Amino acid sequence: MPKPEAPLVHLLDDDEELRVALTRVLRATGHEVRTYATVADFLLARTGTLRGCLVLDIRMPGGPNGLELQKALSRQGETLPVIFLTGHASLPMGIQAMKDGAFDFLTKPIKQEDLLRVVTAALAREAAAHAAGLRQHELAERAAQLNAIEREVFHRVVAGQPNKQIAADLDCSERTVKTHRAQVMAKMGATTLAELAQMATQIRPKAG
Repeated sequence: MPKPEAPLVHLLDDDEELRVALTRVLRATGHEVRTYATVADFLLARTGTLRGCLVLDIRMPGGPNGLELQKALSRQGETLPVIFLTGHASLPMGIQAMKDGAFDFLTKPIKQEDLLRVVTAALAREAAAHAAGLRQHELAERAAQLNAIEREVFHRVVAGQPNKQIAADLDCSERTVKTHRAQVMAKMGATTLAELAQMATQIRPKAG
């Protein structure tokens, strides 16, 4: 059985001493850590969709600062939680970061237990969101296997319409509706109407 991947923390700070110290703390608690001294280093190392969480300083040498990087990642559709950790905090900075979707805004120096608590919460949220995304994609692929009449029956069934009404609206027999309904349940992998309705809420709008 493959060993589960360690939770991943991206650590971006120009203070080498701090990077080393935080890396030691995070790895000691089972995290995988990737460190970067500049925003450019981080961007050059990116491959595909980012996983885990990003612990980020605001003031960075040269190029964009932490707030600008956060905005850029958001514009690109990246959803990994961003935790700011800075020694140059101000109330307006913190407010702006949170408005832009930061997971948390921490100030240096920080206690190990406080950092670990926030990182753990951020990673839990990211893992849940990733799992939900995979589930959504899987259900969308199942829905794509439905033919036109099955999709119509699917939408009407989960909307609460009885077979008799669906049959009248689609100008067919109730027996035909029941057949299509059974096909929908089978193709979607649902065993109950409640489960099918829940699947409908998880599918991207474009999938149906």
